[in-house]
Amino acid sequence: MFRKMRRFKQQLSEEECIEVLKNEPRGVLSLIGEDGYPYGMPINQWYCEEDGKIYFHGAKEGHKIDAIKANSKASFCVYDKGYRKPGEWALNIKSVIVFGEIKLVEDEETAIKICSHLVEKFTDDKEYLEKELKNNLARVQCLEFTLVHMTGKLVNES
Repeated sequence: MFRKMRRFKQQLSEEECIEVLKNEPRGVLSLIGEDGYPYGMPINQWYCEEDGKIYFHGAKEGHKIDAIKANSKASFCVYDKGYRKPGEWALNIKSVIVFGEIKLVEDEETAIKICSHLVEKFTDDKEYLEKELKNNLARVQCLEFTLVHMTGKLVNES
């Protein structure tokens, strides 16, 4: 169903892919938008090691929510900051693309857990987290992405 990676010598292991998903705070979520046009958006993410799913949050309404309700298939792309080998200008970047199904999270307890982990990727300020949960949780829609297929590769920009 999914293509094999053409540049297989650059392919990352599943463990390396998961490390990129765990460590990077954001990527691009792509959905099937209106009239069949792709709809990609930068978005913060949390990879949960317990269940192997990716979680997002955003507004309760809008293009993203409409697209998910119309078609649950999605892809998500994330890449790391890269590194340079001594004496070289080009970055070496690990990128990961996952394909899967995305759905709305309806359970408030789960939403609190997701929002808490997302905030922890950016700050350890507990007061900020509590304030955000108290003031904004009712306006937040969390999303659960179940991975069906994952690939990753190391790319040199040269």
